[in-house]
Amino acid sequence: MDALRVSALRASLAGSGWLECTREFGAELHRAVTRRSARGLLLVGTPAYEPWHLAAHLTEEAERSGTAGLAPVLLRRGGAAPGAPAHLSHGLERLAQGARGATVLVVTQGAADEVLLERVRDARRGGAAVLAVDGGTAWGSSPAGGASAWDSTAHRSLAVPDAGPEPFELVQHLVSAAAGERPRRGRLERLAGLLAAGPAPRW
Repeated sequence: MDALRVSALRASLAGSGWLECTREFGAELHRAVTRRSARGLLLVGTPAYEPWHLAAHLTEEAERSGTAGLAPVLLRRGGAAPGAPAHLSHGLERLAQGARGATVLVVTQGAADEVLLERVRDARRGGAAVLAVDGGTAWGSSPAGGASAWDSTAHRSLAVPDAGPEPFELVQHLVSAAAGERPRRGRLERLAGLLAAGPAPRW
């Protein structure tokens, strides 16, 4: 990923609320794949858009941050090729196989087909955590003004403004980078929390 393009995107999003929104979404993804009951990350797109770049970014972040749960299994819409590696050897049917504890990340640049919608809903009913990045829409240019087609299906969704394929890829890079960041709470913050809580009850 070109660092200059990422920096330019960060600058263009500054003050719009989108930078904070992608960070929050990435943090939610991190929490989902590191929770005690987590059982892997399943990444899926549409027949017209398979999120190969996001799969690569997440794999890199998993290695960089030591967060193994971020390394995804990319579900192939056309079915897995014989002899494909484990992370490329599953199709949509994987969503119906032991969904409890899994995290399903859906990335759709255009409209999602009914087959995908139904499979993802089944996975959620089976106990999966569902997150979605929805691009190629025209629902708004800010988090407050936008809505995602996945709002009623996903536990958390991010609707990206209709800005073409390159910005959509760059937003995914910001999300993956945020997902690789470990939440930290410093000593001063913990101390401030204790002081704000008031005196401890007497025995």
